[in-house]
Amino acid sequence: MTTTESWVAEARERLALRARREGLAAVGYAVIDSPVGPLWVAVGPQGVSTIHFGREPSAWELRRLVRLFGAAIVPDRARVSRLARELDQYFAGRRRAFEVPADLRGLTPFQGRVLRRTSRIAYGDLATYKTVARSAGNERASRAAGAAVGSNPIPIVVPCHRVVASDGTLGGYGGGLDVKRRLLALERSEVPAGGWPKARA
Repeated sequence: MTTTESWVAEARERLALRARREGLAAVGYAVIDSPVGPLWVAVGPQGVSTIHFGREPSAWELRRLVRLFGAAIVPDRARVSRLARELDQYFAGRRRAFEVPADLRGLTPFQGRVLRRTSRIAYGDLATYKTVARSAGNERASRAAGAAVGSNPIPIVVPCHRVVASDGTLGGYGGGLDVKRRLLALERSEVPAGGWPKARA
Protein backbone atom coordinates (compact mmCIF):
# COMPACT_ATOMS: atom_id res chain seq x y z
CA MET A 1 0.00 0.00 0.00
CA THR A 2 1.39 3.39 -1.01
CA THR A 3 1.50 6.39 1.33
CA THR A 4 -1.44 7.96 -0.52
CA GLU A 5 -3.50 4.74 -0.33
CA SER A 6 -2.72 4.47 3.38
CA TRP A 7 -3.79 8.07 3.96
CA VAL A 8 -7.06 7.54 2.03
CA ALA A 9 -7.79 4.34 3.99
CA GLU A 10 -7.20 6.12 7.32
CA ALA A 11 -9.37 9.06 6.27
CA ARG A 12 -12.15 6.70 5.20
CA GLU A 13 -11.99 4.87 8.52
CA ARG A 14 -12.12 8.16 10.48
CA LEU A 15 -15.14 9.25 8.45
CA ALA A 16 -16.88 5.90 9.01
CA LEU A 17 -16.14 6.05 12.74
CA ARG A 18 -17.59 9.55 12.97
CA ALA A 19 -20.70 8.52 11.01
CA ARG A 20 -21.27 5.58 13.37
CA ARG A 21 -20.65 7.71 16.46
CA GLU A 22 -23.08 10.42 15.32
CA GLY A 23 -25.78 7.96 14.24
CA LEU A 24 -25.47 8.84 10.56
CA ALA A 25 -24.58 5.33 9.34
CA ALA A 26 -27.70 3.54 8.12
CA VAL A 27 -25.89 0.47 6.72
CA GLY A 28 -22.72 -1.28 7.81
CA TYR A 29 -20.81 -3.54 5.45
CA ALA A 30 -17.84 -5.90 5.55
CA VAL A 31 -16.22 -8.68 3.55
CA ILE A 32 -16.61 -12.13 5.11
CA ASP A 33 -14.43 -15.08 4.09
CA SER A 34 -16.38 -18.28 3.46
CA PRO A 35 -15.85 -21.76 1.96
CA VAL A 36 -17.43 -20.47 -1.28
CA GLY A 37 -15.20 -17.40 -1.46
CA PRO A 38 -15.41 -13.86 -0.12
CA LEU A 39 -18.87 -12.43 0.56
CA TRP A 40 -19.60 -8.68 0.56
CA VAL A 41 -22.39 -8.26 3.10
CA ALA A 42 -24.43 -5.25 4.22
CA VAL A 43 -26.71 -4.98 7.25
CA GLY A 44 -29.18 -2.15 7.79
CA PRO A 45 -31.65 -1.24 10.52
CA GLN A 46 -34.15 -3.93 9.46
CA GLY A 47 -31.68 -6.75 8.88
CA VAL A 48 -29.34 -8.06 6.21
CA SER A 49 -29.81 -6.17 2.93
CA THR A 50 -27.15 -7.67 0.69
CA ILE A 51 -24.95 -10.74 0.38
CA HIS A 52 -22.82 -10.61 -2.75
CA PHE A 53 -20.38 -13.27 -3.97
CA GLY A 54 -17.13 -11.32 -4.20
CA ARG A 55 -15.29 -8.50 -2.47
CA GLU A 56 -17.31 -5.65 -4.02
CA PRO A 57 -21.07 -5.24 -4.51
CA SER A 58 -22.52 -5.17 -7.98
CA ALA A 59 -23.66 -1.85 -9.40
CA TRP A 60 -27.30 -3.00 -9.15
CA GLU A 61 -26.90 -3.92 -5.47
CA LEU A 62 -25.19 -0.65 -4.65
CA ARG A 63 -27.92 1.35 -6.44
CA ARG A 64 -30.59 -0.53 -4.44
CA LEU A 65 -28.84 0.25 -1.15
CA VAL A 66 -28.42 3.93 -2.05
CA ARG A 67 -32.10 4.16 -3.06
CA LEU A 68 -33.12 2.68 0.30
CA PHE A 69 -30.62 4.32 2.63
CA GLY A 70 -28.89 7.18 0.84
CA ALA A 71 -25.12 7.44 1.04
CA ALA A 72 -24.91 6.42 4.73
CA ILE A 73 -23.21 3.09 3.93
CA VAL A 74 -19.98 2.58 5.88
CA PRO A 75 -17.57 -0.23 6.83
CA ASP A 76 -18.77 -1.75 10.11
CA ARG A 77 -17.67 -5.24 11.13
CA ALA A 78 -19.55 -5.01 14.42
CA ARG A 79 -22.88 -4.53 12.66
CA VAL A 80 -22.36 -7.61 10.48
CA SER A 81 -20.99 -9.81 13.28
CA ARG A 82 -24.27 -11.63 13.95
CA LEU A 83 -24.69 -12.47 10.26
CA ALA A 84 -21.03 -13.55 10.05
CA ARG A 85 -21.50 -15.86 13.05
CA GLU A 86 -24.64 -17.45 11.59
CA LEU A 87 -22.95 -17.94 8.20
CA ASP A 88 -19.98 -19.63 9.91
CA GLN A 89 -22.39 -21.96 11.73
CA TYR A 90 -24.24 -22.74 8.50
CA PHE A 91 -21.07 -23.62 6.60
CA ALA A 92 -19.91 -25.76 9.54
CA GLY A 93 -23.17 -27.75 9.38
CA ARG A 94 -24.39 -26.46 12.76
CA ARG A 95 -27.19 -24.18 11.55
CA ARG A 96 -30.21 -25.06 9.42
CA ALA A 97 -32.15 -21.79 9.63
CA PHE A 98 -31.02 -18.18 9.88
CA GLU A 99 -32.33 -15.95 12.64
CA VAL A 100 -30.98 -12.67 11.29
CA PRO A 101 -33.89 -10.91 9.51
CA ALA A 102 -33.77 -10.41 5.74
CA ASP A 103 -34.61 -6.93 4.44
CA LEU A 104 -36.20 -7.41 1.01
CA ARG A 105 -37.28 -3.82 0.48
CA GLY A 106 -36.49 -2.14 -2.82
CA LEU A 107 -37.82 -4.99 -4.98
CA THR A 108 -40.98 -5.20 -7.08
CA PRO A 109 -44.07 -6.70 -5.37
CA PHE A 110 -43.74 -9.90 -7.43
CA GLN A 111 -40.03 -10.24 -6.63
CA GLY A 112 -40.85 -9.77 -2.95
CA ARG A 113 -43.55 -12.47 -3.02
CA VAL A 114 -41.25 -14.90 -4.84
CA LEU A 115 -38.37 -14.36 -2.43
CA ARG A 116 -40.57 -14.54 0.67
CA ARG A 117 -41.78 -17.92 -0.63
CA THR A 118 -38.20 -18.93 -1.36
CA SER A 119 -37.18 -18.02 2.20
CA ARG A 120 -39.61 -20.69 3.49
CA ILE A 121 -37.96 -23.59 1.64
CA ALA A 122 -36.56 -25.74 4.43
CA TYR A 123 -32.93 -26.80 4.79
CA GLY A 124 -32.22 -29.70 2.43
CA ASP A 125 -35.54 -29.36 0.56
CA LEU A 126 -36.02 -28.38 -3.07
CA ALA A 127 -38.68 -26.41 -4.93
CA THR A 128 -39.08 -25.74 -8.63
CA TYR A 129 -39.40 -22.33 -10.26
CA LYS A 130 -42.96 -23.33 -11.19
CA THR A 131 -44.01 -24.14 -7.61
CA VAL A 132 -42.42 -20.90 -6.38
CA ALA A 133 -44.35 -18.98 -9.08
CA ARG A 134 -47.58 -20.72 -8.03
CA SER A 135 -46.98 -19.79 -4.39
CA ALA A 136 -46.35 -16.19 -5.47
CA GLY A 137 -49.75 -16.12 -7.19
CA ASN A 138 -49.05 -16.95 -10.84
CA GLU A 139 -48.21 -20.55 -11.77
CA ARG A 140 -47.62 -19.57 -15.42
CA ALA A 141 -44.95 -17.01 -14.47
CA SER A 142 -42.17 -19.54 -13.84
CA ARG A 143 -39.80 -17.61 -16.13
CA ALA A 144 -40.50 -14.38 -14.21
CA ALA A 145 -40.09 -16.30 -10.95
CA GLY A 146 -36.73 -17.52 -12.21
CA ALA A 147 -35.70 -13.93 -12.92
CA ALA A 148 -36.85 -12.88 -9.43
CA VAL A 149 -34.90 -15.72 -7.84
CA GLY A 150 -31.90 -14.79 -9.98
CA SER A 151 -32.01 -11.21 -8.68
CA ASN A 152 -32.16 -12.31 -5.03
CA PRO A 153 -30.01 -9.75 -3.14
CA ILE A 154 -29.61 -11.99 -0.08
CA PRO A 155 -28.53 -15.47 -1.25
CA ILE A 156 -27.88 -18.22 1.29
CA VAL A 157 -30.05 -16.48 3.93
CA VAL A 158 -32.88 -16.39 1.37
CA PRO A 159 -32.01 -19.85 0.00
CA CYS A 160 -32.47 -19.45 -3.75
CA HIS A 161 -29.97 -22.30 -4.20
CA ARG A 162 -32.85 -24.63 -3.21
CA VAL A 163 -34.84 -23.70 -6.34
CA VAL A 164 -34.26 -25.95 -9.36
CA ALA A 165 -35.81 -26.42 -12.79
CA SER A 166 -38.87 -28.65 -13.29
CA ASP A 167 -36.76 -31.26 -15.07
CA GLY A 168 -34.47 -31.56 -12.03
CA THR A 169 -31.53 -29.68 -13.49
CA LEU A 170 -29.96 -26.99 -11.36
CA GLY A 171 -31.12 -23.97 -13.38
CA GLY A 172 -29.00 -20.88 -12.74
CA TYR A 173 -27.38 -19.17 -9.78
CA GLY A 174 -25.92 -15.72 -9.18
CA GLY A 175 -22.82 -17.17 -7.51
CA GLY A 176 -22.32 -19.72 -10.31
CA LEU A 177 -23.50 -23.31 -10.59
CA ASP A 178 -20.42 -24.64 -8.78
CA VAL A 179 -21.39 -22.61 -5.69
CA LYS A 180 -25.02 -23.73 -5.99
CA ARG A 181 -23.88 -27.35 -6.18
CA ARG A 182 -21.64 -26.90 -3.12
CA LEU A 183 -24.44 -25.34 -1.06
CA LEU A 184 -26.84 -28.14 -2.00
CA ALA A 185 -24.17 -30.76 -1.26
CA LEU A 186 -23.69 -29.21 2.19
CA GLU A 187 -27.40 -29.75 2.87
CA ARG A 188 -28.15 -32.90 0.86
CA SER A 189 -24.79 -34.74 0.56
CA GLU A 190 -23.87 -35.61 -3.04
CA VAL A 191 -25.43 -33.66 -5.95
CA PRO A 192 -25.58 -35.41 -9.35
CA ALA A 193 -23.54 -33.64 -12.02
CA GLY A 194 -26.60 -32.38 -13.93
CA GLY A 195 -29.00 -32.13 -11.00
CA TRP A 196 -31.66 -34.73 -10.26
CA PRO A 197 -33.99 -36.80 -12.41
CA LYS A 198 -37.40 -35.14 -12.79
CA ALA A 199 -39.18 -37.61 -10.50
CA ARG A 200 -36.81 -36.88 -7.58
CA ALA A 201 -36.98 -33.10 -7.97
